Amino acid sequence: MSNKTIDLGEQKDVEVYGARVHNLKNIDVSFPRNKLVVITGLSGSGKSSLAFDTIYAEGQRRYMETFSAYSRQFMGGMERPDVDKVSGLSPVIAIEQKTTSKNPRSTVGTITEIYDFLRLLYARIGEAFSYNTGERMERMSEDQILNNIFQKFDGKAINILAPVVKGRKGHYRELFEQIRKQGYVKVRVDGEIKDLTPKMQVDRYKIHDIEIVIDRLLVEKTEQKRLRSSVETAMKVGKGVIKITDKENIVAHFSKFLMCPTTGISYDEPQPNSFSFNSPYGACEECDGLGYIFVVDKDSVIPNPKLSILNGGLAPLGEYRDTWVFQVLRALAKKHNFSLSTPIEKLGDEIVDMILNGSPDLLSVAVEYNKWNVQNYSINFDGIIKIIEEQQERRSGQGAEDLEAYRRLKTCPACNGARLKKESLHFYIDGKNIFELVSLDINELLKWFTDLESRLTDKQNVIAREVLKEIRARLGFLVDVGLTYLSLDRTTRTLSGGEAQRIRLATQIGSQLMNVMYILDEPSIGLHQRDNDRLIHALKNLRDLGNTVLVVEHDKDMILEADHVIDMGPAAGVHGGEIVAQGTPQQILKSNSITAKYLNGKLEIAVPKKRRPGNGQKLSLIKATGHNLKQVSVDFPLGKFIAVTGVSGSGKSSLITETLYPILNHHFFRSKKQPLPYEKISGLKEIDKVIEIDQAPIGRTPRSNPSTYTGVFSDIRNLFVQLPEAKIRGYKPGRFSFNVKGGRCETCQGAGMKLIEMNFLPDVQVPCEECGGRRYNRETLEVRYRGKSISDVLDMSIEEACLFFDQIPSIHRKIKTLSDVGLGYIRLGQSSVTLSGGEAQRVKLATELSKKDTGKTFYILDEPTTGLHFEDINVLLGVLNELVDKGNTVLVIEHNLDVVKVADWVIDLGEEGGAGGGRILFEGTPEGLIQNPISLTGKFLKKEMNS
Repeated sequence: MSNKTIDLGEQKDVEVYGARVHNLKNIDVSFPRNKLVVITGLSGSGKSSLAFDTIYAEGQRRYMETFSAYSRQFMGGMERPDVDKVSGLSPVIAIEQKTTSKNPRSTVGTITEIYDFLRLLYARIGEAFSYNTGERMERMSEDQILNNIFQKFDGKAINILAPVVKGRKGHYRELFEQIRKQGYVKVRVDGEIKDLTPKMQVDRYKIHDIEIVIDRLLVEKTEQKRLRSSVETAMKVGKGVIKITDKENIVAHFSKFLMCPTTGISYDEPQPNSFSFNSPYGACEECDGLGYIFVVDKDSVIPNPKLSILNGGLAPLGEYRDTWVFQVLRALAKKHNFSLSTPIEKLGDEIVDMILNGSPDLLSVAVEYNKWNVQNYSINFDGIIKIIEEQQERRSGQGAEDLEAYRRLKTCPACNGARLKKESLHFYIDGKNIFELVSLDINELLKWFTDLESRLTDKQNVIAREVLKEIRARLGFLVDVGLTYLSLDRTTRTLSGGEAQRIRLATQIGSQLMNVMYILDEPSIGLHQRDNDRLIHALKNLRDLGNTVLVVEHDKDMILEADHVIDMGPAAGVHGGEIVAQGTPQQILKSNSITAKYLNGKLEIAVPKKRRPGNGQKLSLIKATGHNLKQVSVDFPLGKFIAVTGVSGSGKSSLITETLYPILNHHFFRSKKQPLPYEKISGLKEIDKVIEIDQAPIGRTPRSNPSTYTGVFSDIRNLFVQLPEAKIRGYKPGRFSFNVKGGRCETCQGAGMKLIEMNFLPDVQVPCEECGGRRYNRETLEVRYRGKSISDVLDMSIEEACLFFDQIPSIHRKIKTLSDVGLGYIRLGQSSVTLSGGEAQRVKLATELSKKDTGKTFYILDEPTTGLHFEDINVLLGVLNELVDKGNTVLVIEHNLDVVKVADWVIDLGEEGGAGGGRILFEGTPEGLIQNPISLTGKFLKKEMNS
């Protein structure tokens, strides 16, 4: 056998031998390099374990090993995946759905770096205009200034002034003394020329403008040399700015910097950081570049206006106590003739405003303090809102959090959400400032940039050529991956996992790397069928550059367009981890796997024969105008399964998660989140609660697991407490918790694993030597139910636990719902950080299903098919239909046509995303939608329902 080294240039396949990570069953698999390869299969079958935890992890480990041992001790290492061998591996880049930055300063523009190029563009070719008069700002050389002085003041006596103070308070005694010592004899203070005298000063509490009189002369050609010298001196003293006045008090402003010719205001020379909201040179000073400020919310301070002040009507104060605030309020009531025992709603707007915002005329009121026995106490009452703001600044910890409940976000009044200083917002290119550009959606922005050269001067074109090339290329990549509806000012924390992943994909396409393996995790999430072709085309372009593109995906179009498909199964969890079929899409279609059966039509999610009529009631939202919504009025029929559809960016999330849900959540649970603008809502009496089930993880620490999240672990611990052995020993529920001292193993503090630091090698997690990975101490594990300890129970799969606890209704009900949503394969104590996004969402759904419903609940789910296989979607639809059959209303925001076709009612938004969306195109049954000629959703749904 030859020991010849394999050359990656010769090796055509990536080969994996003996993969055993998570539920992978010692599998061998190979797939072609430089092709588009899709890994598919049931949720939990091992797709991510193969793609990310084996192939990507091994690629990253090899990269880390290229560094010296000395470097690796600072960088940390990566654990070697449990695999025998991986060959043919290129450098690996993973583009996952990992959570994007939650930093409010991070935007689409900053993470794509397009905003950096825009800042450079505005700094170099932007034209400045005065924020006072709207005139073009001027900058002049000294020769131009002299010529202008001769033109405006020829033959006149003038004063040449150097500004040193502009619009500031102070007595300026030291400044005047300093000027006098420099030999100057006159100054102009607030428009009046005065002689400089010893100990001269002005009113320190008034705002002043102070200029030094550099020279007084007659403008004529014989004085030209003196005029030039005086102007040079004035420019030096005034730091590039001078003023000229004559006897008629006509004022002219000149500057070698940007200056308004009428008012004399000047701007600093623009630099890229002048347009950065993350820099003190560009950020709005009111909001520090965030675009919003926190204000005290009146509705939070007075949650129940039917209460009086004495009975706790002012929530931050609570009920009456003998404190100075209540004493001041008594004085206020006495002066303005109202009672603190009157319900707040009957006090009148003027009195309520005085209580909240203060009373400037309350300077000396007789207040009786029994404690101090003080008469005629002097008071300046600033109002409850001011008190909360001051307390917020002083307190920390829980006290500050309590006060936070009374505040809400408000668009910054200084910059109106633009984040930048007013000077930065008055630089224009072709009539638009930088904020107006970043507010456009990507499609509109690319159109604006397409022929910009024709609207620029020759000089601007020379300067901007390379910058424009970069901007257009990066915008084009975002269009290629279907993100036309986003705008550059969109904060990254509002992006879905799919959107963030496609942004990273666009960045990678732009990098033009070759011979790299890209691994993507369901890039089609959140993408309308219309945009799927664009995404597939972008991935093929990445492949055609000479890269291997490995995609974990359930989308039918993506599977059929792949060069090679790996189908995992046969089921999920412990029943999966095997390769059930692989080859070209045509070969997969001929196999007998569950995936193949859904692809070739042997299995399908059937269209219901009859749509539910509902209960005849409806929830009506009138004139919603948030983001791109255009006066949207819509009815949500109750007792039905409702699907909200539309192309990406058409306004679905704006309408449902940012308008409807906050309204309902505030109505039922007094939530603080403010909904987007709307006129009114009716029909709230027809439902009794709202539940949103989103895609956020159920926990961020390894200690969080399905049993703790659903609450069933508390029931299990209570069961163990009732056992005879536990009663004899006097154990309480805390004894069976691995998060508190008492029953847990203190060596590993209930984690079951210990982290061994290996210095320059990867850290290793090993089972705790004390408890053997069982989390609890010996005494706790001696308490058993039906032969099983609390540790054994946590290690059970949901399927096993269902059978084990079938005689305990309170426990069985909660575990059964986890099984019903297709999670029978996961373990009760499985760490939440190992759950996929789809699994986490189904754990949340199961948690809600385990609660007793009233039949009048309004459920909202945002793309519940995320990460789900066709078969999993079928199971999920069964659960959702069961909820609706009980009389509840289920609303899903969804692109998946299998879900849309089984809905009772469809609300379709469009026609396009971004500015081209925000309208209701259709409300009705799926059968009606496919007849709608302008609906893109209807066009694709028609193919699906007729197939």
